[in-house]
Amino acid sequence: MATRLDGRAVSKKILADLKQTIAQLAQHDVTPTLAVVLVGSNPASEVYVRNKQRRAEDIGVRSLMFRMPEATTQADLLAKVAELNHDPDIDAILVQLPLPAGLDEQAVIDAIDPDKDVDGFSPVSVGRLWANEPTVVASTPYGIMALLDAYDIDVAGKRVV
Repeated sequence: MATRLDGRAVSKKILADLKQTIAQLAQHDVTPTLAVVLVGSNPASEVYVRNKQRRAEDIGVRSLMFRMPEATTQADLLAKVAELNHDPDIDAILVQLPLPAGLDEQAVIDAIDPDKDVDGFSPVSVGRLWANEPTVVASTPYGIMALLDAYDIDVAGKRVV
């Protein structure tokens, strides 16, 4: 018999746990800060970023938006990423993809400090994942793993497609 997996319930539990952890940090005057970089005006990206910011704020994460025009150059975008990498008040960086035509997404991903790579896309983050070292896992696979864990579904040795 098939089991229906309730992703909303699992998501609510994860968010509640995160909110509690962040509240504990706040007791020590620590407010995690997410920097979101949005280049251009892709309507889908606008909605996606707005939802991420709302969710971050709901759990106590400060979210800062850095909007850059469609005509942003690769050099300007990399300079913004470098600035955020070196800002001690920024804990996590998210560059919303896709980027406008002419910008090298991989070069931008590679430029993000692996310790601030909230998407888990940097080569260092991927390497850590493969080496089974602590790292940020991209949100979609993380969500799938959390759902499987919540329902005690073991996929070890199984063919998963």
